[in-house]
Amino acid sequence: MTTLVIDNIGELVTNDPSLGDGPLGVVAGASVVVDGETVVAVGPAGAAADERLDAGGRCMLPGFVDSHTHLVFAGDRAEEFSRRMAGEPYDGGGIRVTTDATRTTGRAGLEAALDGRLAEVHRAGSTTVEIKTGYGLSVDSEAELASLAAEATPEATFLGAHLVPGEYQGRADDYVELVCGPMLDAVRGHVRWIDVFCETGAFDADQSRAVLTAGRDAGLGLRLHANQLGHGPGVQLGVEMGCASVDHCTYLSDDDIEALASSDTVATFLPATDFSTRQPYPDARRAIDAGVRVAIASNCNPGSSYTSSLSFCMALAVRDMGMTIDEAVAAVTTGGAAALRRSDVGRIVPSGPAHMTILDAPSRHHLAYRPGVPLIWRTLGADYRLQPAGDQT
Repeated sequence: MTTLVIDNIGELVTNDPSLGDGPLGVVAGASVVVDGETVVAVGPAGAAADERLDAGGRCMLPGFVDSHTHLVFAGDRAEEFSRRMAGEPYDGGGIRVTTDATRTTGRAGLEAALDGRLAEVHRAGSTTVEIKTGYGLSVDSEAELASLAAEATPEATFLGAHLVPGEYQGRADDYVELVCGPMLDAVRGHVRWIDVFCETGAFDADQSRAVLTAGRDAGLGLRLHANQLGHGPGVQLGVEMGCASVDHCTYLSDDDIEALASSDTVATFLPATDFSTRQPYPDARRAIDAGVRVAIASNCNPGSSYTSSLSFCMALAVRDMGMTIDEAVAAVTTGGAAALRRSDVGRIVPSGPAHMTILDAPSRHHLAYRPGVPLIWRTLGADYRLQPAGDQT
């Protein structure tokens, strides 16, 4: 196997305090040696290997971990976004528009669209990505979306309980039975996780508990959308059920924060969603100071957050959520890994995967210092499907 050294790294973020300074384990003037898909050495610049990539004094970080996306869909909701920017409130109902488009698009079209989005995710620096179903909302369509997601990533999530589809209007409990029975049976061989949208206008606490219980009984890990549009029971339900992550968390009561802080459930913030929907930003500072483990994810989807840029999300978190730059970096690396219950990704350490992101900048601070600038110089490795020559930007 040919070894590669990434040399002349100006600032290396390892996320291992034993390898460098501070909680992020920062090393100045570093090199990383890779053998195939595995890191074999982290140390000072000048290490030897069969091949050399000169980082030119740039900053290198672990590949970002995007722990919440909806990448398998068809259609476009740009007009909805424009209306919202003109003052129309967001209520989640546009999900049905995407469902209609997704149901009428063949597998080849969905797969081509997914591959394009995965390439975009890679260009944005993410090397681990979770992908949800949730735009089929029928047994056959959800099974197809689950199959596509599973072919693309090991982190596939069943979100049949995304919204009650039109044909089940007024019969939400009947739809929950479908999700927990035939639909779950059809997807369970493809997915690692189950998720539910616990929110006014979607599913209440009892319906959400039923979905999570069915998923747990089927051997799936648990995730939860909650507290996006207002205060509600979702966060505490997620903690009660032992969810790996409760996502959105835009509205958090003192009791919610106390419950999260006393658990190993990660609060995953989705700031690009709050940007797009004009919701208030979560008070991440309050949660972190209380001891809550946090992550940041993109929530890439066609309606409420059509971005794959975790750099943009980090800039929002630093500017509007009270997070430091180092906290934001941790939230898209080790935080995202924790939200997926993984310890292998989100770090650059010997024997770990060679998933790395190199910035066209000398330090991590530029991720918030230069918002909107395409700073990802090169992305190396991924645990999702890549197109040919997809190992770099």
